Amino acid sequence: MTLFSLKNGPLSLEVSSTGGTIEGFRSRDIPLLRPGKNNGVATDSSCFPLVPFGNRVSGNRFVWQGKEYTFEPNVGWDEHYLHGDSWLGEWYCEAQSDDCLRLAYHHRHGVYRYQATQSFHLTDNSLKVTLSVTNHGDETLPFGLGWHPFFPLAAQTRVQAKASGYWLEREQWLVGAYQTEQPQDLDFTLPSPLPRHWVNNGYAGWNGVAHISQPHDGYAITMETDPPAPCYFIFVSDPDFDDGYTFDFFCFEPMSHSPDDHHRPGGGNLTPLAPGESTELNMTLRIISAE
Repeated sequence: MTLFSLKNGPLSLEVSSTGGTIEGFRSRDIPLLRPGKNNGVATDSSCFPLVPFGNRVSGNRFVWQGKEYTFEPNVGWDEHYLHGDSWLGEWYCEAQSDDCLRLAYHHRHGVYRYQATQSFHLTDNSLKVTLSVTNHGDETLPFGLGWHPFFPLAAQTRVQAKASGYWLEREQWLVGAYQTEQPQDLDFTLPSPLPRHWVNNGYAGWNGVAHISQPHDGYAITMETDPPAPCYFIFVSDPDFDDGYTFDFFCFEPMSHSPDDHHRPGGGNLTPLAPGESTELNMTLRIISAE
C-alpha cells in the first residue's frame, strides 16, 4: 500500500493505492471527511470509488441484450457482489504533483473488464475528483460510477439535498418499493439533522448538488457532481451492526444511476459502453467557510 499526499493552502489530502481510497481530507486540523485508518480496508477509509457500478444487483444476476450475467459475492459479510471491484483492488500512480494525483486500476476478469482512472485536484478551497471507466471487455455492458464518502456526524450536522422520492430498504440491504412521500426524519429537502438509527436508503430525482453544514467546526461543504448525478444514498450505521459505532459519521453517496438499475428497462440510468468506450463523473467538494 502506498499513501499519496497532496496540499494546497489550508487543504490537505491523503489517498491510498489500495482501493483508490481517500484516507484523509482536512482543512488545517479540521477533518472534512472522517479520518481513515490507513489499514487497506475501504470501509475504514474516508471515501472509496464505486466502479463499474454502485450498490447491489438483486439476485446477483441480470439480463442484458438477451444474455444472462451472474456475479459472485466479493466480500464475506454481504451475499451480493457489492460496489464493483475497484474499492477492493490495487491502483497505481500515473501522475502526481503537489496538488494533483492520477491513479489507474485494471480489472481483467469476471463480467466487467475495464480500466478505471481517478484524478484528484486540490485548490485552496475545494477538492475535485474525476472518476472514469473504459470498457476493455468484448461486449457492450451497462456501467455506472459513484463514490462512498464518510462525513463527520455531530448533533449540529445538517444535510440538504433535493429528491423526488426514496426507496425503502428490504432484506439483504436491497432496495425495495419506491416512495414519493418521505417521512420527516428521512426528508432532506430542507437542511435537516441525521437520524440516530439505521438508515440505508437511495434517493431519486436529485439535481447533483448537496449541502453539508458543520457549524460546530465553522464550515460547510457543497457537493456538486458533473454531469448531475440522479441518485444519492444516505447511510447511518447502528451499534447493533457496527460494533463501537457512536453515530460519529454518516455517508452521502452520489451515484450516476439508481440502485438495481441492471433490472430496469434499458439499464435505467446506467451507461451502455461498447468495447473501448468510456464514461466519467466529477465530484467537487467545495468548502464554503473554514476556520
